[in-house]
Amino acid sequence: MIIAPSILSADFGHLERDIKLVENEVKYLHVDVMDGHFVPNITFGPDMVAAIHKFTNLTLDCHLMIDNPADYVEQFAAAGGDILTVHIESTVHIDRVLQQIKNKGVKAGIVLNPGTSVTALSEVLPTVDQVLVMTVNPGFGGQTFIPRTLQKIAELAKLREANGYHYDIEVDGGVNETTIKQCSDAGANVFVAGSYIYGHIDPIAQIKKLEAAI
Repeated sequence: MIIAPSILSADFGHLERDIKLVENEVKYLHVDVMDGHFVPNITFGPDMVAAIHKFTNLTLDCHLMIDNPADYVEQFAAAGGDILTVHIESTVHIDRVLQQIKNKGVKAGIVLNPGTSVTALSEVLPTVDQVLVMTVNPGFGGQTFIPRTLQKIAELAKLREANGYHYDIEVDGGVNETTIKQCSDAGANVFVAGSYIYGHIDPIAQIKKLEAAI
């Protein structure tokens, strides 16, 4: 079980402080990369990942919500991204991009938007290290969890067991004490939480609540 705080909800003016605050409580840090095209928001680039990499040893879980991800894999890998996840909806050459990520010596993940079915991933599931199920529509933090996405998590867990696959199942969006338990019961083992953690006066207490819930 891995809790991955999303710095999308951290204080950008005190980003190092907010990361250091949770550093001893978690293993992953979720970095939401948005380009203003694939999703209607703009956030971080590879330079920000490189800056974060200098002051933390946390696993940098880089969620690339961008068009043409193949153009940026090398930059994010070089910047210190440990896991690069790309949306299946972002490119028609998804297998090529996943192999490109692996060739850089980092873990490769695939992401599903709420409107995309698990069957779209059938050809790449044997090769990925992580599958991220978006439990909200990507682009902004603080959204409400979409209950029907639980079916996708359960389906991915069954496929993993039936075929001997080894991917982690990650969820992102609307994670709180209630929804994390639902996602865990369905088969997820990596949980991204942004506003739930950083929107509270005591982020560490929020992390402990999530851990206790599962």
